Amino acid sequence: MFVVCGEALMDVFGNGDTPTGMALDARVGGSPFNVALGLARLGQPVSFLGGVSSGFVGERLVQAMRAEGVGVGSVMRLDAPATLSLVGLDAQGVPSYAFYGDGCADRLLPVAALARVPPAARAFHVGSYAMVVQPVAQTLRALVERERARSLVAYDPNVRLNVEPDVARWRDVLHWMLPRAGLVKVSAEDLALLAPGATPADVAAHWIAQGVALVVVTHGAHGASAWTAARRVDAPAAPCTMVDTVGAGDTFQAALLAWLAEEQALSAAALRALDATQLERALRFAAGAAAITCSRRGADLPRRAELG
Repeated sequence: MFVVCGEALMDVFGNGDTPTGMALDARVGGSPFNVALGLARLGQPVSFLGGVSSGFVGERLVQAMRAEGVGVGSVMRLDAPATLSLVGLDAQGVPSYAFYGDGCADRLLPVAALARVPPAARAFHVGSYAMVVQPVAQTLRALVERERARSLVAYDPNVRLNVEPDVARWRDVLHWMLPRAGLVKVSAEDLALLAPGATPADVAAHWIAQGVALVVVTHGAHGASAWTAARRVDAPAAPCTMVDTVGAGDTFQAALLAWLAEEQALSAAALRALDATQLERALRFAAGAAAITCSRRGADLPRRAELG
């Protein structure tokens, strides 16, 4: 079973002018929420660990998780608002985000919530701003420290400077995670922020030396690359009719984890043993899933039957 940890929120899109203002289209989201939903749609048992508002927005988030088959036994309902993310899209469908989340439930998850983690969990995904803002970051660090010896830990920094503008904070979390994560997936954009001037190959070599078994860098329309200690593999992006890229990185991560689960490769040792053919298949599977999401508005992730 997977446990995905972090924020669940509402992505709010502008939906045209009205006589007195503008219409808004609010959709369930948040990077870890999307990964959890993506895993469930790809047929993987998954539970979500996070703080969720006790109000009506939080109720809608929990309802969506239940409807998709994401376990909610690790969700902690908190008497705090839900984070809202205002999403703007440029002409190419690339999103920009403005987060309204100070004091919100997703940031307040206490260490006591770790008692809710299912004993059957053997793979954990953490990432995005929940690893940077307190007190939830302290809680997730405690989880990683507790589970890393017996479970696979996957990490995607998913940098959001409009939540935490100090890049040094993001780098600190990354450096703490490197000896503890078996899989690190990062976008080329985030990599440029976290390691300016360094090539992906040099960064991957450094991270692997720190203990990471598999490093994956996504390059958007230019595909993705994967490194283990033994090899590097590159794969192209899958073609699609672009609508927007909201949730594309989360889809890639969910599909990559699902492929690894299907191949019985959810351990650091198994990741290190992947050969070039397996790595290329994994990248192509994840890229194909991301392309489907990019062809639809918002983070509407694919189901297993759509990927063949």
